[in-house]
Amino acid sequence: MNTSYRCWAEVDLDALRGNLAWIRHRVGPKVKILTVVKADAYGHGLKQIAALLMQSGTDIFGVANLAEASAIRRVGKGWPVLMLGALLPDEMETAVKDHVRATISSLDEATALSRVATRLQKIASVHVKVDTGMGRLGARPKDALELIRSTAQLPGLAIDGLYTHYASAEDDAAFSKAQAEGFEGVINAVTKAGIQIPLIHANNSAALLHQPETTFNLVRPGLLVYGILPEGQRADVAALRKFFHPALSWKCRVGFVKEIRKGDSLSYGRTFVAPRKMKVATLTAGYGDGYLRAGSNRAEVLIQGRRCKVLGRVTMDQTLVDVTKLDNVAAGEEAVLIGSQHGETISAAELAQWCGTIPWEILTAITYRVPRLYRGSQAS
Repeated sequence: MNTSYRCWAEVDLDALRGNLAWIRHRVGPKVKILTVVKADAYGHGLKQIAALLMQSGTDIFGVANLAEASAIRRVGKGWPVLMLGALLPDEMETAVKDHVRATISSLDEATALSRVATRLQKIASVHVKVDTGMGRLGARPKDALELIRSTAQLPGLAIDGLYTHYASAEDDAAFSKAQAEGFEGVINAVTKAGIQIPLIHANNSAALLHQPETTFNLVRPGLLVYGILPEGQRADVAALRKFFHPALSWKCRVGFVKEIRKGDSLSYGRTFVAPRKMKVATLTAGYGDGYLRAGSNRAEVLIQGRRCKVLGRVTMDQTLVDVTKLDNVAAGEEAVLIGSQHGETISAAELAQWCGTIPWEILTAITYRVPRLYRGSQAS
């Protein structure tokens, strides 16, 4: 148990390295890996994770904003970084100066970026995105070839990549097939037009498991790198679980223990009323740490290797749990919000289910006031 913190996350760097190694084995040595590190590397800590990935086989980083790109540059200069979102007009100059690859969805974007790059006397690398069904960014498949042709003719730009994004690869095989066919149609048209684009990519974590035919020459894993499988309604991925190990554990401590009487109510709104005499522990974590309020009266934690249910509403800094069945629970004891304790495990996916959300939100919701402690080789 770590006695220096009230609430903390532990990140196993060896687990993360092993997850990336499995992905490398899956796609083969000739396929490049773009590791998605947006949202503070899915809550794991961008600086430390980027440093590890640079030494463990990542070829390119995927980010959501220029601040993340800058953080990667501070860890190691020269690494390719792709901005997965649209550049705002006032961000283009910084992106060009910092050699951040831009995602292009329209000729207006391409033209504006071309003007900036030409003025700075630089070449800006871009990836053209095709919207095959996600609906956020990208040109429609029928418009993609013309966009690529026009962009290729603009001064100061070099098309380095072409990509799309699956909307429901873990759940909807038919829609994913339609997306793949739409994207492959664009690739065929580009090839027929004699246009060469170095990097072609479509597969996120779910598609790595379910759409191997669209691996192309670059993949974009996110959740898988951090050891969590994107489970859904398609083929069962339980057999793969042994190859992946969640890198993050999230813990806090017991702050206080008391007995309550039958009829006593707990926390804001009195949403829990004791049906009997109970023993309750107050934990040193709440929604201010990222432990979602949606888990009120539903989630469970581990204390002494036993599952203890959350009672009442989660508050900003504290959470109440039922420890009636435990012996000698004392202030200072470790409570596990995500992770393992004495052979029992609560996963990010399980916590997400209690909160009515997805593992991505659980991990990225962990706030900056929760220190990340790094374990394994290369930890510092």
